[in-house]
Amino acid sequence: MVQAAGKIPIQVKETQIDMLSLSGHKLHGPKGIGALYVRKGVRLHPFVRGGRQERGRRAGTENVPAIVGFGKAAELAQQSMRSDEPRIRNLRDGLERSLLQRISNAVVIGDRDNRVPNTLNIAFQHQESDSILSLLNQQGIAASSGSACASGSMEPSHVLRAMKVPYTLAYGAVRFSLSRENTADEVDRVVEAMPVIIDRLRGPSFATGATADTGEFQTSYL
Repeated sequence: MVQAAGKIPIQVKETQIDMLSLSGHKLHGPKGIGALYVRKGVRLHPFVRGGRQERGRRAGTENVPAIVGFGKAAELAQQSMRSDEPRIRNLRDGLERSLLQRISNAVVIGDRDNRVPNTLNIAFQHQESDSILSLLNQQGIAASSGSACASGSMEPSHVLRAMKVPYTLAYGAVRFSLSRENTADEVDRVVEAMPVIIDRLRGPSFATGATADTGEFQTSYL
């Protein structure tokens, strides 16, 4: 839900969700501020005790400026969502299409239809995402591997492993996240940079289409 807020419409009361978390920076709000939705009647044991703030659910003085900024960001996201969604989706789809055309043994992770419109999780076989991200960073391109809360871990995302993504791909998974501030020129920069980066990392000895286990390029888990 943190990824979905501000990207697609959310009607919590029409779902069976008991609790959900939101994060301000995911919709252009301040960092370090979030919100927790708790359905009426759901009992919640506070993690931080000591005061009656937040109806006794979390003690500590509230960060009022950040709360106001988060609220304004949510308001702006609500107003622009209808117009932003198709433009961002087109940018993401163009990035995906171009990378798959230009880079062999690249696989899009996840459901190609039922996903938020702004993110592309793409894996490059027999590569390490940290190396890819380092070379992207040198060119001023920001991307991520796994989730930010797992940064620094040497293991592939536990979510990708739960999806049965092979290790040969999971270690090379990179997530590109687009927003209403991104442009087509920026997408073109990524499209030009990525094939060069992957070719550099693979080197001349890379065997196209081969895997360490079966010799076949498996995509049945998608």
